[in-house]
Amino acid sequence: MSNVKTPVEAFEVTDLEDNSKIAVHVEHCTEVGNAGKPGLQVIYMGNIVCFEPLMAAKLAYHAKKAGKTEHYLEDRSWAVHQDQFVKLFLVLGDQPKVRVEVKTRSKSKPVVKTYSLPFTLDDE
Repeated sequence: MSNVKTPVEAFEVTDLEDNSKIAVHVEHCTEVGNAGKPGLQVIYMGNIVCFEPLMAAKLAYHAKKAGKTEHYLEDRSWAVHQDQFVKLFLVLGDQPKVRVEVKTRSKSKPVVKTYSLPFTLDDE
């Protein structure tokens, strides 16, 4: 079986400072990661971040170990400026989620979108 990608959502956040845009695309994939399980891909600024069960389980472990209910993906986010960024989070719960936060210089608050992952995480 081949990987089938289905668009979940695409959105842009405009920066009125220079009329640039940060575009984000979220896709559901039938096969992601080494195990070929369903997951989500977040695509922004030439970056593709795959959320698949094994990767999410590892991130969830680190979050729980730190006593948190979410894990900021610092190495997968673009946050070199305080007033302009794309931040990705794994949010724990009965149904794990991906949270995307996009901020441009002309926005007072980030645009925040949340997407449910197509799998659950085992508490082992």
